[in-house]
Amino acid sequence: MAGYRDLLRTQGVGRIIAAQLTARFPSGMTSLAILLHVEHATGSYGAAGLVLAAASVGQAVAGPITSRWMGLWGMRRVLTLTTLVCAAAVAGIALLAVPLPVVMLLGLLAGLSTPPVQPAVRTIYPKMVNSRQLTPLFALDASLQELIWILAPVVVTLVSTQVSTVAGLMLIVVILLAGGAWFILSPELGQVRIPRSRRRFGTVLSRPPVLLATLVGFLLIGACAAVEAGVVAAFGGGGVEAGLVLAVFAIGSLVGGLVSGNIAMGRWAMARRMAIVLVGLILATMFLNVWWISGSLLIAGIGVAPAFAVISAMTTASVKFSDTAEAFGWVNTGQLIGAAAGSAIAGFLIDSAGPGGAYWTAAGFAAAGVLVCVVFVRGFPDLRFRDPSPIPDTAPVATITS
Repeated sequence: MAGYRDLLRTQGVGRIIAAQLTARFPSGMTSLAILLHVEHATGSYGAAGLVLAAASVGQAVAGPITSRWMGLWGMRRVLTLTTLVCAAAVAGIALLAVPLPVVMLLGLLAGLSTPPVQPAVRTIYPKMVNSRQLTPLFALDASLQELIWILAPVVVTLVSTQVSTVAGLMLIVVILLAGGAWFILSPELGQVRIPRSRRRFGTVLSRPPVLLATLVGFLLIGACAAVEAGVVAAFGGGGVEAGLVLAVFAIGSLVGGLVSGNIAMGRWAMARRMAIVLVGLILATMFLNVWWISGSLLIAGIGVAPAFAVISAMTTASVKFSDTAEAFGWVNTGQLIGAAAGSAIAGFLIDSAGPGGAYWTAAGFAAAGVLVCVVFVRGFPDLRFRDPSPIPDTAPVATITS
């Protein structure tokens, strides 16, 4: 913890972490708020699912594009535009009484305009700290983001059910604008400029570490989404058990991330961390009572944030600084697709085999993740003895001295 205290004393680090967590807080609220609002307005979970699907497609498509735009037009311009458009789209869903296709279009627009806060802040981090502090900073970031998934669903559910679903969506608009303004006005965004990339859009995926980070992120988030579906199916019948079990999962991730912050990341680091997730999820398939599932997910969670920290570090260390934001955009898109795939497959298996099918789905995704990490281990960078900062966009030029 002394290392984290020193890190947070570094100028601007504590402020930028708090600002980006606030700006990203709506990401843990929006899907649930839309689900509750559209179901309340139409009486159909199917209609709500269509709106959520449109929003997810928009996010997946826009992630790499808006992230790359930050190198063309600057972070503040892109973040301001996307924040305003996203807030307007969410407000439209809340306030307009329109047919379902129009609501789907608004959901698509909200997804397309989701502010690229995560790619922005992970591009800024290497410019704020020295190379020794960068790995712990990624671990701290991956750990603290669990607070979003612990608190945000509780807040939006409470407001939506105790006040109104419109109030739940408008709360998102307020946090989106306030948190976005705090992050956008942070001095660090003015001090860091992303150079214009000279490579074609998508070329960054030709870097094996970026492709592996995207694939492993897809599998890891797919496992987490399947777990969420299984917990809701098993314990979501009106009690508090589902929320408590998911909170335990997130707490395990928070603790794991903080503990792993100063552990060096070799080529096998991702495989080991994914293996912890797999062990916990295999245990979760054995018994479906709340205490066993909670204990199993606590174990699985210990590997989640550390795995995300490796994803961030290997992505940053493997691309030029001008490509960092786009690389993280692709990684985020892989995670969004993984969430959709994990939820969908788990849903089908829950219908046919009960809640246990979701945990088998999660274990399957995690097992595939471990397999990818083992088979392609040489594609993971060894960050134990090298600077994990991005590759400079300019290289030394040889000069003739005699």
